[in-house]
Amino acid sequence: MAPIPSISGKARLKIGVLTFHRCINYGSYWQARSLVDGLRKRGHDAQLLEHASSRIDSAEWRCAMQPLLPERSSRHEIRLYANKARTFRQAIDALPLSSSFPLDQPELLEPHDLIIVGSDEVWNLRHPWYGGLSLFFGEGLVSPRVVSYAASFGNHDAEAGLDGQRADQLRKFDAISVRDQNSHDLIESALGQDSAIVLDPCLQFPPRVEEEGVSNPAAAHEPFALVYGHGFPDWFIASATRWARSRRLRLVSVGYRNGWAHRHKLDAGPLEFASLAARSAAVLTNFFHGCVFALLNGKPFACTASAYRANKLRDLTRLLDAEQHLLHAPVPQNRFAALLNEPLAAQVQVAITAGRRRSETFLQSVLG
Repeated sequence: MAPIPSISGKARLKIGVLTFHRCINYGSYWQARSLVDGLRKRGHDAQLLEHASSRIDSAEWRCAMQPLLPERSSRHEIRLYANKARTFRQAIDALPLSSSFPLDQPELLEPHDLIIVGSDEVWNLRHPWYGGLSLFFGEGLVSPRVVSYAASFGNHDAEAGLDGQRADQLRKFDAISVRDQNSHDLIESALGQDSAIVLDPCLQFPPRVEEEGVSNPAAAHEPFALVYGHGFPDWFIASATRWARSRRLRLVSVGYRNGWAHRHKLDAGPLEFASLAARSAAVLTNFFHGCVFALLNGKPFACTASAYRANKLRDLTRLLDAEQHLLHAPVPQNRFAALLNEPLAAQVQVAITAGRRRSETFLQSVLG
């Protein structure tokens, strides 16, 4: 984690970041770490707000041990998933954290000059265990200013709208930014105001990946493509395996079991995930941060979306001029292969650069 540099002529702020930092999920870890690291590099005393809930901890661990339900994990897989969860816990504990406070008692939180809610789908009313919690809508947060950065409503569609209570809570925010068009449209319809669309913190503050994240250095130079996600449709699997055979590449599945992969890294922690993404030849995914880490590392990728992640993947690829990489149905094999063989189009980096400027403008407006 980056030390805090001195700030010349500016006030150093004590900033609390409220997000899903203890989820056993690579994207949740890296978006939280990247945002705090980016704020600290600007000279601010940023830390993650350490909310605690035994109910949510239990839900996280149950999901981590059985991520593919209704298909159950074997005993061997559960041991590997448990190792993964313990590695996550160690990595999270090493981040800058506030004093712990009960999730339903934010009044016990230590004072901060500024609280930033987000990134992640902190406003997703359909999240299986965080959904609708008032804390993430600012309720009970005691701070001179509360803003959001790259917040998302996830798979809560703009068409569903927001109830009056949620809208009233969000009106109290001093500034709002979101990471996708669906969330922008929800804010616009419920609050009658515009909101900046900014980049996920991983893209705004690219993390440095250290070789110590690699658990098997002997295999570090084997050519491979990364598989991240689960529940892929059969047509996607068929195209992916044909492509891998044509390229003589191993398919390495990280974090979840996929029977069509050649190798599995079920116990990979967040550092190893980032290292694998950086060293891969290409990425096959149906997860938001699978796409983010492909874009971050300039890797060719192909993705498909489940119903839960449709909003996120649609809006991310549109925002960054990478829509051709999101596949909704079978395509000719030569088109599928081209997505994974050819470098990312030049306009993708142009869009990322523009997004970073837009995100920086928002951050400057709230940080001073």
